[in-house]
Amino acid sequence: MNPLLIFIIVFGLFIFLSSFFTVKQQTAVIIERFGKFLSIRQSGLQLKIPLIDRIAGRVNLKIQQLDVIIETKTKDNVFVKLKVSVQFMVVKETVYDAFYKLEYPHDQITSYVFDVVRAEVPKLKLDDVFERKDDIAIAVKRELNEAMTTYGYTIINTLVTDIDPDIQVKNAMNRINAADREKTVAEFEAEASRIRIVAKAQAEAESKKLQGQGIADQRREIARGLVESVDVLNKVGINSQEASALIVVTQHYDTLQAIGADTNSNLILLPNSPQAGSDMLNNMVASFSASNQVGEMMKKTKRSKPTITDNTPDYQELQAPEEPEEEV
Repeated sequence: MNPLLIFIIVFGLFIFLSSFFTVKQQTAVIIERFGKFLSIRQSGLQLKIPLIDRIAGRVNLKIQQLDVIIETKTKDNVFVKLKVSVQFMVVKETVYDAFYKLEYPHDQITSYVFDVVRAEVPKLKLDDVFERKDDIAIAVKRELNEAMTTYGYTIINTLVTDIDPDIQVKNAMNRINAADREKTVAEFEAEASRIRIVAKAQAEAESKKLQGQGIADQRREIARGLVESVDVLNKVGINSQEASALIVVTQHYDTLQAIGADTNSNLILLPNSPQAGSDMLNNMVASFSASNQVGEMMKKTKRSKPTITDNTPDYQELQAPEEPEEEV
């Protein structure tokens, strides 16, 4: 076969196949003819004239994200690094503007982000930057939308994804937070301690009150028992003093017996001689006798003391008015 014919066939086949091309989904292709814009082709199988038409470029119609890291100063002179994520896309109807009007969209978006952030953050203190990061993101989105719409781009969203102050500032903030939490813990512990002390004092007061009532009831019953014991002894010819002395001596020996019954007791009762009971009895009898004598003397003194009334001569003499002195 003639080589020239083979060359013509191969060249014709190449020209024929180069007339067809495919466009991927969410992509637009710019077709130029002799360097002049011809058309925009969408996804699918497309046809162009070989050697005359050419693919000038492809435009991505998907949502894209650009992360911009900016270092700036706050109002309280703290340098921070902010990471701003910008989500944007090319509008399908404005592919021409996006392709022909803007050469480097990422650089353009980055410049606007730097401009807005460095205008907004210096107005805020460091704490306000953390609290109002959404306001910064809204300001960036508003500024970018106004600028990028002209070039066929739309801003989907802007996010301040990271705020990173200097390491020394972060350590200081952590210390402040830790100190504040320790203060809160101390306040709660003090309050809990106060509640425990008050509750303990109230419990002790209630316990002492009940103990006092118990002791009072006990002494009342003991006194009632003593009265009954004295009455019984009086009926058999024993007077009240002897009966009281006998009861006290009996209680004394009951106490000694109770102390001796407890093997772990370390109580020492003094005096504890064999004559202790006899001495106690004699002392009590003497005390009762002396008490009775003193009582009788006081009664006699009250009966013998004169009562001054209005009819008493001495009282009238004391109440007589004084005579005025005569003038010489």
